[in-house]
Amino acid sequence: MAARIMALAYAGIFSILPVLAPAHAAEGPAVTRAMSPSPRPLARPGDVALPVVPAVANSGFARWLSGFRSRALAQGISARTFDRAFAGVEYDADVISRDRNQAEFSRNLWDYLDSAVSETRIRNGRAALDSQALVLDRIEAKYGVDKEVVVAIWGLESAYGSYRGSTQIVPALATLAYDGRRGAFFEEQLVAALRILQAGDTDPRHMTGSWAGAMGHTQFMPTSFLEYAVDFTGDGRRDIWSDDPSDALASTAAYLARFGWVKGRPWGVEVQLPKGFDYAHAGHDTKRPVADWTAAGVRGMDGRPVADNGKAAILLPAGARGPAFMIFQNFNVIERYNAADSYVLAVGHLSDRLKGGGPFQRDWPRGDRALLSAEKKELQTRLTAAGYSTQGVDGRIGPNTIDAIRAYQVARGLTPDGYPSADLLEHLR
Repeated sequence: MAARIMALAYAGIFSILPVLAPAHAAEGPAVTRAMSPSPRPLARPGDVALPVVPAVANSGFARWLSGFRSRALAQGISARTFDRAFAGVEYDADVISRDRNQAEFSRNLWDYLDSAVSETRIRNGRAALDSQALVLDRIEAKYGVDKEVVVAIWGLESAYGSYRGSTQIVPALATLAYDGRRGAFFEEQLVAALRILQAGDTDPRHMTGSWAGAMGHTQFMPTSFLEYAVDFTGDGRRDIWSDDPSDALASTAAYLARFGWVKGRPWGVEVQLPKGFDYAHAGHDTKRPVADWTAAGVRGMDGRPVADNGKAAILLPAGARGPAFMIFQNFNVIERYNAADSYVLAVGHLSDRLKGGGPFQRDWPRGDRALLSAEKKELQTRLTAAGYSTQGVDGRIGPNTIDAIRAYQVARGLTPDGYPSADLLEHLR
């Protein structure tokens, strides 16, 4: 299964799911912190059963760990690998605190993009393209993925390698698996991490990343690493943790190639919509030939028809008052890396800027504010009560909620752009 993350859902709310956990690293000079390359692990010894004696103050965690050991060995993890990985591992209350208290991000999309595609990040991205030019050219030639897109992902996930995360992955995943809230998912990731160690790609001390288990320059979750990471340097290890980003960047390109990236084609382009455009036809699911959109009056920002890059959809991430985009297959490929429109727009736009493109031409509705989670739940509750079911109330603006918004807007004579604004909530009240 292709793992995915969802961060910054429709209006900018962060949440964590698999492929790669988003770091969206802070801006700043692209200074790589001191980190030694992962040493080559010793050859794997035989399966010698060594008992785990964890220094664990939490007795429940110790019992869970004993049971997990049996489950891991039954899935092919050697006793030697397991016991080496868990030597001295303790329950990490800080990880649970972070999981429980993830701040609610109520930033608007445009505030996020201002940071994600800032002048600093663009400048550092161009420097990264220069410093890694030889390896990036080889990666592009082998995998057929534009190097600027790979670098844009690198920039968003770890600020070009400056913020890779220093949390020990095995203790973090073990704590999250024991915690039980998403236990099955994190136990799967933990077994995958042990498989990585068993394969000799790194050792327990150097397997570091985010508190949620994402690793390396481009923040792969362990299951995604197993399926998609590559040894581009040819040293026998898929080393995404090293100061040398070659394996990590190649693994990212391999991932995008696996899901159908088409080199040289855009992820999307900003467009002008004609007066009287039927906003009910906007959205990911309405894909049409470019010629059909052209016949409907959609034009590029230069006033000319958009080039035919395959079937396309019209995306309105900030509703009818914000920029509009014609999106193509490559948008959906980036979406496999991270499912949020916000993230895909950031990667796509940053890659365009790294290629020399300019900023978006139409401004965002900067007077709007992002809805808080409680307000999103209220919006869903009121829509459902009015006869426009959102298929549940969870505070997440997904396709069902957008469809319900559009149906309500049509019925009330409003512009059916599916945008969950504060004005819409007030209208429902």
